[in-house]
Amino acid sequence: MKNLSLIILLSIFPILSFAKAPDCHNWPMSMAEAWMQNTEIIDILSIDESKTKIKLLALGKKKQGLYTQIYHFVFYDRKGNSYEVITKNEASDDECSMSDVDSYLISKSHIH
Repeated sequence: MKNLSLIILLSIFPILSFAKAPDCHNWPMSMAEAWMQNTEIIDILSIDESKTKIKLLALGKKKQGLYTQIYHFVFYDRKGNSYEVITKNEASDDECSMSDVDSYLISKSHIH
């Protein structure tokens, strides 16, 4: 019985060592919104955050507990216009804001 407990513990250990990176979409999303406001792409107050689409495109582990994250956001304003932004930032297991956020507007669609 003692060996069975040890076997179960050792079989679970690899699962625990491959923990998933933290969900840190809020930091780059907020910084992308601020960047669009500062560059006069959109008035931040007109963004309908309930319609925002978020997709993690890439996650690269750099060193112990540090990750590079690439997100794709589609923001919508209250008129239905859309703004696609790609962001790149670094996050850790403990902190989402380990670096500045690089933001790139890749598409802007206006409904007339």
